[in-house]
Amino acid sequence: MNLRQTQKEATRRRVLDAARDLFETVGYEETTVREIASQAGVAVGSVFTCFSSKAEVLSQVMQERLDDLYGELDRVTPHLRGSTADRLSSIFALHFAFETRRTQLFLAHIAAAYSWRPGGSSIPYGRNPRLRGTIRDCVAEGRERGDVDPALDLDMIVDTLMAAYAWNYRLAAWENAGPERMSANMEQQIALVARGFRPLAN
Repeated sequence: MNLRQTQKEATRRRVLDAARDLFETVGYEETTVREIASQAGVAVGSVFTCFSSKAEVLSQVMQERLDDLYGELDRVTPHLRGSTADRLSSIFALHFAFETRRTQLFLAHIAAAYSWRPGGSSIPYGRNPRLRGTIRDCVAEGRERGDVDPALDLDMIVDTLMAAYAWNYRLAAWENAGPERMSANMEQQIALVARGFRPLAN
């Protein structure tokens, strides 16, 4: 890596660190690129040298966090036991425990997904292939074990579970709920969904 590349990477790192803190403390919508640049100690133009938009900055901030989360999941997932519902509850409990370390940041990520514009390299909540893939793999394995109806659409099950997961963050936003309460709520929701995806008795 030459000097110019090293400087660009250092700028990128400062921008991401500044943006992560501002998105969590001030809010994504309320934070301007100018404020990110000021906190990072760089020119506004330098932000756009590294990122095409504020949405891409948020996407990259979240991607780095997800890399850490999925490193943890990769270690834990092979050791999960029980029914598909039990395994899903464990996976989502790990998500809640991880994301509530920076709840406001994750809420910003969910909120931004509803105003996302197509194009660019930004990945909004719900479009991350690792998040969807982990849940889909769990349900697909459940189908192979015989506790998920093979006639059902796996992607529909995944969408339903991801919607419930995101909606549970209202408890953190409105009632300052911690990961234990959100996990308990999600476990009940998974139980309801599981009634629909279990094979019908002959």
